[in-house]
Amino acid sequence: MNLVYNADSYMESMIKDIKAYGYKDENPRPHYADGTPAHTISVNHTFRSYDLSIGDFPICTLRPQAWKTGIREIFTIYQKPTNDIATMHNMGVTWWDEWDIGDGTIGQRYGATVSRYDLINNLIKDIEKDPYGRRKIVSLWQEQDLHETPGLAPCAFLTIWNVRGEYLDMMLVQRSGDMLTASGPGGINEIQYAALLMMIARHTGYKPGVFSHVVANEQIYDRHMDAAKEMMARYSARDLEEQYAWDEGYQNNMNAEIFQRPRMDLNPAKTNFYDMTIEDFELIGYHPTKPQLKLELGI
Repeated sequence: MNLVYNADSYMESMIKDIKAYGYKDENPRPHYADGTPAHTISVNHTFRSYDLSIGDFPICTLRPQAWKTGIREIFTIYQKPTNDIATMHNMGVTWWDEWDIGDGTIGQRYGATVSRYDLINNLIKDIEKDPYGRRKIVSLWQEQDLHETPGLAPCAFLTIWNVRGEYLDMMLVQRSGDMLTASGPGGINEIQYAALLMMIARHTGYKPGVFSHVVANEQIYDRHMDAAKEMMARYSARDLEEQYAWDEGYQNNMNAEIFQRPRMDLNPAKTNFYDMTIEDFELIGYHPTKPQLKLELGI
């Protein structure tokens, strides 16, 4: 039987892989708030894929996810692009303060890059004019920008878009990922970029299709290992018979409501990318395991 892997299954598998095959870093750049070097255990070249057309939205339920803030961050990058931290605060995103380069911005990064090169408008035009072309790439990794100012280099930095009949597919490429905090299965990065796929698909007249995610180096921080163990315990505590029944039923009946997992809906009345707001997203059937886990950031 070919199981449909959801975010929780991917997460359990990834934690096992890192514990079994991960390698330790040396002389890490990040540090914790107390000045201690933030060491990690990593694996290279991870891959996950979700078919949004059959309801396989990437959101992990092993701990609560700040999904609304994650989508708001996508607005700050692609919809109303900015690098200004005060503007981000006004848009509901407050986790960039530690990366202030001293002028109230995060440098010539993310939204500033999108704005400078008009990346989203160019993408939309390309999808509309040449749907089956294979050059629909949006890159936040612009050497001129990276050398122009200091600042955190983009982690999730590249998206590749492909039309497939009535569907729009997208692959996200990420150079590095803090697995439990942001990049991992069903974490903030996957939530927000799956939402971006939904938005661009709607604007260009397609249905959201397959969302895939490649991470070149995915890591667990040393101070996150207890949280990783707790997430494994939460996964193991679930009724595996019910889990497998869901997977088998999902294979045999794509629309079976009795096998519902969390579903993200986008307001059908909204068709313009630039008019969409966080209130247009509705997450249905999301019941994460609580309490929230403490995940200290390496800055």
